[in-house]
Amino acid sequence: MINRKTTEIANDYVIRVLDSPAEVGAGTWNALLFSQPQANPFMRHEYLDALHASGCATADTGWTPKFFLLERQGELAAACVLYLKTHSRGEYVFDWAWANAYAQHGLAYYPKALCAVPFTPVPGVRLLARSQADRAHLASAMLDWCKHQQLSGLHALFASDDDLAAFETSGLLLRHTVQFHWHNTTPAYVGFDAFLAQLTPEKRKKIRQERRKVADAGIRFRVREGRQIGAADWDFFYQCYEHTYLEHGNAPYLNRDFFSRMARTMPEDWLLFVAERNGQAIAASLLAINTSCAGERAAYGRYWGALERVDCLHFEACYYQPLVWCIANGYQRFEGGAQGEHKLARALLPVTTTSAHWLAQPQFLAAVDRYLSAERAGIETYVEDLRQHSPFKSARGD
Repeated sequence: MINRKTTEIANDYVIRVLDSPAEVGAGTWNALLFSQPQANPFMRHEYLDALHASGCATADTGWTPKFFLLERQGELAAACVLYLKTHSRGEYVFDWAWANAYAQHGLAYYPKALCAVPFTPVPGVRLLARSQADRAHLASAMLDWCKHQQLSGLHALFASDDDLAAFETSGLLLRHTVQFHWHNTTPAYVGFDAFLAQLTPEKRKKIRQERRKVADAGIRFRVREGRQIGAADWDFFYQCYEHTYLEHGNAPYLNRDFFSRMARTMPEDWLLFVAERNGQAIAASLLAINTSCAGERAAYGRYWGALERVDCLHFEACYYQPLVWCIANGYQRFEGGAQGEHKLARALLPVTTTSAHWLAQPQFLAAVDRYLSAERAGIETYVEDLRQHSPFKSARGD
């Protein structure tokens, strides 16, 4: 059904569809990415290539990549990666109900087309483009290609505002979800205590109590950034990461080879916190940082694991240690990942993230449109309710 390579000429540009990141020039792709206002390291060629080359995101795991290149006079003007999915795992924007409805009506929901970074619910640019016009051309070409391939739909997850405008122009519907992010102040906090001073007394006391429990358990943290993270550190992190996944009855999405490739090809974009007791490492938290990308300095909470249970250790490793580091290093934003109302009590505030969706079946598209209208209203109410429970004094008039 899927051609190995598709070339289309329209107006003054050419659309090429390639099957592997190895067929795409890394330097050209990254140069286009780094020029985007909402770039992050997860769209780097090295990251996408590592997902593919390690076997984590391939046809065998239900992620068949298609790299769309829009070229004008031999120059790359826009690009994106699309995946043909045979399931809905590893996406964090849930469409299981849509798939079930298709099945109940005897229709095939899979394969579907997904414009996203596998296993990575981080908002950012998905359509790399030199101009908004090129971005719109790319979105339109992707949709036309999906129609030609008779796919059930096209879905773009955690996209940037410019991407969403292009997708909406092409007829995709917008869907909102909620994440929790921390933002520094202007001027920036001078230290973690200065940050705590802005919280309500109740929340400030709770955070200090949680941190004290970890310290009283004899836990100390070792921080490694970039090339300071050695092979033994990566080995220990993966041991914790895999152990925690298996403890919950699931195999991890990412394998050791993927992280080996990260250590080799983009080490500058990683930050590791290792929890130790009596000199023995017992847990680890791995963050991404946008060292390679221009713009606002941001950190992204990504992976965590522990070999022992210690009360409040997860909060310390995944929130408080990263916030201490972000404040000390002048970072403007820390993203806590998908879902998690418990993050609000740790001073990560609700942020609306948006995806775009198109379904080929007209009746289902109309039904989803009605559903999303109601869902958006519910999300707005939910976010407003969360904001009423802000941990910050200024937001509550304390």
